[in-house]
Amino acid sequence: MTRHPMLVRVTHWINFLSFLALAVSGGAILIAHPRFYWGETGYFDTPAVLELPLTVNLDQTGWGRDLHFLAAWIAVINGVIYVAWGLLSRHFRFADYTFLQRSVYLSVIFGLLPVTILTGVTMSPAITATYPALFSMFGGRQSARTIHFFAADLLVLFLLIHVIMAIRAGLITSMITEATEAK
Repeated sequence: MTRHPMLVRVTHWINFLSFLALAVSGGAILIAHPRFYWGETGYFDTPAVLELPLTVNLDQTGWGRDLHFLAAWIAVINGVIYVAWGLLSRHFRFADYTFLQRSVYLSVIFGLLPVTILTGVTMSPAITATYPALFSMFGGRQSARTIHFFAADLLVLFLLIHVIMAIRAGLITSMITEATEAK
C-alpha cells in the first residue's frame, strides 16, 4: 500500500481550500481593477501596460481584499509547516519522481511561491514602510501587483496540472483516504 503521510494530506487540503479562496477573491480584486501598470503609480486615469477586457465592478474590492488577505496568511502558515516538515523529514528528495517533476515542484515551492508572497506583501503600505527594499526588488507597488498577477496565474496552472496528473496516475485517492493500492 502506498500512503501519503497525514501531514502531507492535511497541508495539501488546506492549500487547496486556501488557493480556492485566493482564486475567487483574486478574481473579485481583478474585476474591481482589471488594469496593470509598471512602476509605482497607476490608476484608471494613467496608461496601463495591460488592460483585461473585463467590466469594472468596484463593489467587489472590499470583501475580495479581506478574503484574499485571510486566505493568503492561511496558505503562508500552512506552507511554512509543510516546508519545515519536508526539510526535516527529507520529503523533498522525491525518490519516486522524475527529474522534471522534482524540478517543477522545487521551483514552485522555493521559487514561484516566495515570489508570489513577496509581491503580495509589497502591495501593503505598512509592510513597505518597514521594508522599503521591496520596492527596489520589484520596481514599485504597481510592478509588484503585475508580477503577482502573473505568478498567481502560474500557480493556478501548476495546481490544475498537478491535480490532473494525480488523478490520471490514480494517486488522488491517497490524498483522500488512508491508502491506495500500489501500482
